[in-house]
Amino acid sequence: MSDMATEVRAPGDALTFDPDAVRAAFPILDQEMNGRPMVFLDSGASTQKPEAVIAAEAEFYRHDYANIHRGVYDLSQRASDAFDGGRRKVQAFLGAADWREIVFTRNTTEAINLVAWSFLEPRLQPSDEILVTTMEHHSNIVPWQLVAMRHGAKVVAVPITDAGELNLAALREMIGPRTKMLACTWVSNVLGTVNPVAEIVGIAHAAGVPVLLDAAQAVQHVAVDVQEVGADFLAFSAHKIYGPSGVGVLYGKREHLEAMPPWQGGGGIVDRVTFEGTTYGEIPFRFEAGTPDIAGVHGLGTALDWFGQFDIRAVEAHEIRLMAEAQRALQQIPGLHALGDPRHRTGALSFWVDGLHHQDVGAMLDLDGIAIRTGHHCAQPLHRRFGLEGSARASFGIYNNEADVAALADSLRYIVRKYG
Repeated sequence: MSDMATEVRAPGDALTFDPDAVRAAFPILDQEMNGRPMVFLDSGASTQKPEAVIAAEAEFYRHDYANIHRGVYDLSQRASDAFDGGRRKVQAFLGAADWREIVFTRNTTEAINLVAWSFLEPRLQPSDEILVTTMEHHSNIVPWQLVAMRHGAKVVAVPITDAGELNLAALREMIGPRTKMLACTWVSNVLGTVNPVAEIVGIAHAAGVPVLLDAAQAVQHVAVDVQEVGADFLAFSAHKIYGPSGVGVLYGKREHLEAMPPWQGGGGIVDRVTFEGTTYGEIPFRFEAGTPDIAGVHGLGTALDWFGQFDIRAVEAHEIRLMAEAQRALQQIPGLHALGDPRHRTGALSFWVDGLHHQDVGAMLDLDGIAIRTGHHCAQPLHRRFGLEGSARASFGIYNNEADVAALADSLRYIVRKYG
């Protein structure tokens, strides 16, 4: 191990980190695939779950489950406390000023849709523009297209360089009086590019343009502080940061959320309902119609507690080092090409092999017990920017190590030598 990450640390000791010790916390990794030790390199799609999260959610269902905010009995009060505690943990994790700025959704996609329809749609006029970037996930493109179509507005993509970095000069030129929103990923799910989000937000705010950051690929890899970055909105999913699927988070500045109408109707969001009309409750509850994923929010809180025992700087350094090792190893394989070469990359490394379809590459890696992602990764415009319809993607998590990188490189060398 390098001096970046040498040993596991106990809670409260924020100095060191050992992925091999961390790996033992994930029971799913202790198995074989196709008769080989499993190498899981698809964390960009969804991370695996530590035993602490699995146990917390199971125990919640066994001992503390009830519907929340409606019952005066003790069980409901306990469940409500766990759910509300999860919200405050998210607030602390993001560095938000107020717990009311944290809205629970099903996932990042739903959070972006909420902003598109509740915040932006009432403000759009014909000829208005919504800026996104060429490296966006479909979840940060399609919702904006839907609201734009309703009003004769348009979605415009800020270009990226051949290295896979956002063209900031183009952004400065493109942003203007017609721009009503900028939606940008913090970390690309395909390229692994880490965007300079504070600078991007500064450019937008100087032009009076609000910003939504898609942090689905950021929260598990880099330090996130919403007040420091200054974004108006930020979204992420629990399942990307070692928590359960089915829970998402929208952070929104309080002044924005208080001015936004409900997006979905139902129980839990109302103050008073009559057949003549309805008045709505306070934020964030007016955006959380119906019974939420109560146990899932508790699981997310547990995941943040578990993840928070590690120094994010050590995690980031370890993952960047693994990324660099993987890139060096893959560049030495004839006929294999990495997608982009950004100066700051974390989380994901996508590639293609001359003469081989990316799905075939993924299937052959699976025979060696190596799990990667193939396809367009919900980023078709990005792939077409590079003249591709799809790619193979290795994406890394807190539990990956040098042995995983070596296994990937060894298997790819064999595949290229035999079939390329």
